[in-house]
Amino acid sequence: MLAQGYICTPHEKESGSLVEIWANSQNILNMHFVTATFSYESAPYFPNRANHYILASYSNFDGISDLICKADRLSFMFNLSEALFERETTNIKYISIYFTKSFCGDPEIGEVANIIAKRERVKKLSVAHFLYLTTEQPKFTFPYARNVIVLEVEGEKTHQSDQKYCERTRRDVARKGIPLTNFVSLSILDKLK
Repeated sequence: MLAQGYICTPHEKESGSLVEIWANSQNILNMHFVTATFSYESAPYFPNRANHYILASYSNFDGISDLICKADRLSFMFNLSEALFERETTNIKYISIYFTKSFCGDPEIGEVANIIAKRERVKKLSVAHFLYLTTEQPKFTFPYARNVIVLEVEGEKTHQSDQKYCERTRRDVARKGIPLTNFVSLSILDKLK
């Protein structure tokens, strides 16, 4: 399965061997230690959520899912299906993930891209598909898994200022009649690869 995206697995005591294996994997492009903040709307779909995750961006999913720690807390991934725009950067510090409750076609996605492209600190905007990575499916399955939008944001002074910046960006899109709902925010604390 050739795809690009992000995989999130809880950071726990046993994570050291996973980090080491992923650090040496050609399929893992970058790896970070992050704090995850789940929104009120998405929290019910993550009953065993963690506060800290290992976030890895991958170029090819083959061979990396079977390396995920067998933990009580579930791992998840975002397959990036389309990058709407991408700018050069070396300082991604915040990833804000949203969903729409109604399907967005090409005109709406184009409008979202036009609005967000005006926000200079957003370095990449992608459409994604959300998937759980677990042996046992959660009681409630996230219903908007195919309506996910991922913003990669260049960091500023604090994660709180990054969060406020993303919230202003979300409001700009909502003013054009396309409501985005916060799914999860990932604050990058440390680079592991």
